[in-house]
Amino acid sequence: MDASTKPTGHERIETNSLLMIVLILLTVAVGGMVEIIPLFFQRSTTQAIEGLQPYTALQLAGRDIYVREGCYNCHSQMIRPFRAETLRYGSASVAGEFVYDRPFQWGSKRTGPDLHRVGGKYNDEWHRLHLINPRDLVPESNMPAYPWLETAAVDAEILPAKMTALRTLGHPYTDEDIAGAISAAKGRSELDALVAYLQVLGTARK
Repeated sequence: MDASTKPTGHERIETNSLLMIVLILLTVAVGGMVEIIPLFFQRSTTQAIEGLQPYTALQLAGRDIYVREGCYNCHSQMIRPFRAETLRYGSASVAGEFVYDRPFQWGSKRTGPDLHRVGGKYNDEWHRLHLINPRDLVPESNMPAYPWLETAAVDAEILPAKMTALRTLGHPYTDEDIAGAISAAKGRSELDALVAYLQVLGTARK
């Protein structure tokens, strides 16, 4: 092979599938680390905003129900800093509002409205009726009904272990919070818990 037909480095990469895959993965990994790692050291992304509290035992149970029922498939919890967004939903979301969310419920899916500022927008009874049968309040709604939540009891026994695990991750639960978790949620329905969770969303900045 003479020098004029010798493959260049670029050609070697393009004709070697394994090498191409390795280099693509390496490039994506380095690029991802450059973007993500600095966020772990910024106060705006790691420190809770003033007034933000970790979820109570009942709210924590409600959040688990929210995730279990797949509510995130239709509802985002991230208000973007655009005029159309803030006029409809309220002030834009900031990272410090979500430091106690594991995982956070950000997203772009908007089959239903954004829920980040829904806390306090309606009373508890409105949420209860809406979850049991959304069309009783919003006739055009395509949201499924969740009537079984009204009779399903919260599993209060597992909450102390959950709160203890979250404390190891930095959630400021006290021994008293953990000791009182069972009594705070025992005898409450899953509907009560989900409403309690919805009613706290976005209230720290309000």
